[in-house]
Amino acid sequence: MTKSILMLACGNPSRGDDALGPLLLDWIAKYCDVATVELLCDFQWQIEHALDLRDRKLVLFIDASETCTRSFELSELKPVRDESYTTHAMSAETVMAICCDILQQSLPDCFLLSVKGESFALGEGLSDAANDNLQQAAELVERLLNCPNVERWRQYSIYLETVGSYA
Repeated sequence: MTKSILMLACGNPSRGDDALGPLLLDWIAKYCDVATVELLCDFQWQIEHALDLRDRKLVLFIDASETCTRSFELSELKPVRDESYTTHAMSAETVMAICCDILQQSLPDCFLLSVKGESFALGEGLSDAANDNLQQAAELVERLLNCPNVERWRQYSIYLETVGSYA
């Protein structure tokens, strides 16, 4: 049976702060009730992940980001047919668009959690700043899972965009 919530992280644990996505999934598996949550992790999002969106209620894409202006950012996603399907790094929005094309059904509500990273060099560990950002993002994920409905997730997204913190 397909679980209603999918958390799909990408990142490479061998590239410093790029490990933020996989590390957050590890944290979720350890500290959250995942009875209704499927956790998937890969080095990058790929065309095949479009099929993972099937029959879901909510999807949270998780990735490290060099461009975050805050410790983390939460944004609601819409499908976009961009050219990233032909590149090394496919966007979450393109995965969604491919899902629409393949499955010919409505999409689940999808969000992107970007966690700020600083150092992505091969062979480095997680930076201190990224570790702090990971802990803050984990608190948000716990809140999201405690109230797993799209309207609440939207409220968090809008609130975080305008205020920048929920502390």
